[in-house]
Amino acid sequence: MRVILVIANETLASPSLADAVARRLAHGPAEFLVVVPATPVEHRLTWDEEESIAAAQERLDALLARLRELGATASGEVGNRDPVTAAQDAIRARRVDEVLLSTLPTARSRWLRQDVPARLRSALEVPLDVITPGDG
Repeated sequence: MRVILVIANETLASPSLADAVARRLAHGPAEFLVVVPATPVEHRLTWDEEESIAAAQERLDALLARLRELGATASGEVGNRDPVTAAQDAIRARRVDEVLLSTLPTARSRWLRQDVPARLRSALEVPLDVITPGDG
C-alpha cells in the first residue's frame, strides 16, 4: 500500500487538501501519515508552546477523523515547529512514497517565505506536491 505523508497545519481542513487526498484514494488504497508542525499560533505576540501543540493536535484529530470517514488508513502526530524537521522525524523509521505539503496562499504563507518546498525536496527523496489553497 502506498504511504503518503501529509504536512499541514492551518490548511488541514481546506478543500484543496481534501481534493488532493481524494485524488490519491481514487488511484487505490493509501495510508496517510499526517504531521502537524507545532508552529506558533498567529494571533499571539509571543510563542506559547503548549498552546501551539494543543491547536495542532485539535486540527490533527479532526483531519484523521475525516480521512477515516473516507475509508483511508490514517495516523498522525504533532511534530517539530519546523516543517522540514517534522517531516524528517516522521519518516525516520518508515518509508513514504509521496509528500503532500499543504500551506497557506502565497501572500500569507510563512512556509513559502521560508522556502520549505525547496528544503523538503533537498531533504527527502520522494515526490513532493505543494498545495496552496486560493492560488488557483
